[in-house]
Order: sequence, then C-alpha cells, then structure tokens
Amino acid sequence: MARGGFRSLTDGQLKLLFIAPTILLLLFVVVYPLVRSLYWSFTDYSIAMPDVPPALVGVQNYADVLSDEDMWQRFRTTALVVVLSVGIQMVLGFGIALLLNRQMRARGLVTTLLLMPMMLCPAVVGLFWRYMFDANAGIVNAGLVALGLGRVEWLSRDASALASTIIVDVWMWTPFVMIISLAGLAAIPRYLYEAAEVDRASAWFKFRHITLPLVAPFLVVALLFRTVDTVKLFDMVWVLTKQGEPLLVSAAIYKRAFPQMDTGSASAVAYIVLVVVVAVSNIFIRYLNRVQLKT
Repeated sequence: MARGGFRSLTDGQLKLLFIAPTILLLLFVVVYPLVRSLYWSFTDYSIAMPDVPPALVGVQNYADVLSDEDMWQRFRTTALVVVLSVGIQMVLGFGIALLLNRQMRARGLVTTLLLMPMMLCPAVVGLFWRYMFDANAGIVNAGLVALGLGRVEWLSRDASALASTIIVDVWMWTPFVMIISLAGLAAIPRYLYEAAEVDRASAWFKFRHITLPLVAPFLVVALLFRTVDTVKLFDMVWVLTKQGEPLLVSAAIYKRAFPQMDTGSASAVAYIVLVVVVAVSNIFIRYLNRVQLKT
C-alpha cells in the first residue's frame, strides 16, 4: 500500500489493519478448533472415519462420561495431583523467595541455577526422572539403599507413580512460584519495614501485616497459572510413567481421541475439563480482585 494510502485511513481503520493478522491467526488456531470440537462432542464422530458424516447424539457423550466411574477416578486422581503438587510448590516457592530476598553473596547466580528446571522441556524432564526413578539402576534407589531404606518401585505401582509425578512436577515448577514471589517481594516499599522497626514490631508482625498482604496478589496469580497448568499436565507424566499411569484426565482424553479413535467422547471430556478450569480460574480472579481492593 502506498504511503498516501496509509494517510487516507482513519485511526480506527489503521488499528484494525495492524491487529487483523493476529485476529485471523487467533480465529484459525484457537476459535475454529474450539467450536469444531464442541460440535464433535455432541456427535459420534471418529477421526478414524473422517469421510463418514457424524451423527448427532445430543448429550449422550457427556452422560456417558459423567456416569463412568473409571473417569471419575481419573478426575479424583488429577485433583489430588493438583492439590498436593501446587500446594507444595506454593509453600516451597514462597519460602525460597523469602530466603533469596535477603542480601547474600552470589544471589543472582543462585537464582539463575534455581530457575533452570522450569526452562527444560517437560518431556525431557520426564525422561530424565524416569531414569533416576528406575528400580534397578536409578540414582534415587541407589541413595535409598545407601541409607539402608531399601528399594522402591517408583513407577510400577499406582501410589508410587503418583508420588513420583508430584515430586517431578514440584521440582520443575517451584522456581516459577519463586520468581513470581520474588517480584512481589521486590515491589514492597522498604519504608513500611522501616516504620515497623521504629515501632519495634516483631518479625512475625511484619510478615503477617506487611509481607503477606502485599505479596498475596502475586501469589494468587502464581496459584492460578500453576493450577491451570497442572490440570492439563500431560507430556511429562506420559513420558515419566509410561503412557500416563496412574492415568490423569489429560492422558484419558488422549487415549480416547487417538488409540480408541472416539473423538466425540474425547471432545466431551475435554469440554468438561474446560468448564472446570474456567470455573476455578473465575474463583481465583474474583479473589485476586478482592485482594487488590484491600491493598
């Protein structure tokens, strides 16, 4: 377009021209698959027979999923992983941030080293820890044997595989909570602590009435992101525990969609998860707004 053509455009038209590629990409990559899969969730469509027109089955796929006790077990397992993993990450991440927020030597180097796990590919992390948890040659069992505690079948049993999943997820994503917490701690004005010291306030008083309230919005943001991410946890668990066992909801969706070729049912499960995630996110966002108003 000539230079004069740009000059002839109004401000609104010029803004639309610049954001049009992003909107088109968003429609193609996000909105279209979302609408298409919603339609599939009400049909008996199978990706194995793409030329066969899908027949509408109404809410039958949703009814089948919600009446399937095995699927409910997957939801409970996923909820357990989310609660335990995210809870531990929040406590450890915030605690490490409190330690790093003090004046110390090589603080930048220590922070960078602690951030390295979250920079790795989840599938690579899963494979890395799979070798470490190996019952015969893994370094984890070697350490336990050296301490006289015996070997553990980390990835062969549901309970130990679940514990392994939580351990790896905590190891990988605690740095995310740490860096968000550090940002919150850095944003607290120093004069608040100085005023509290003048009044001879205790360390617990400063933590309870200054640090925690002012960092709370940052913690809620970290909690929101980690909760959503853990609900859809897939690649790391798939590699770590040999095809998602103990099976989480994300792995169940994959197995229904591809090995079983039941695309309609898999889409229904995915939309149930989407509704749950949106509902939980809405709760966090409401709480975040309330915390921001108080601060």
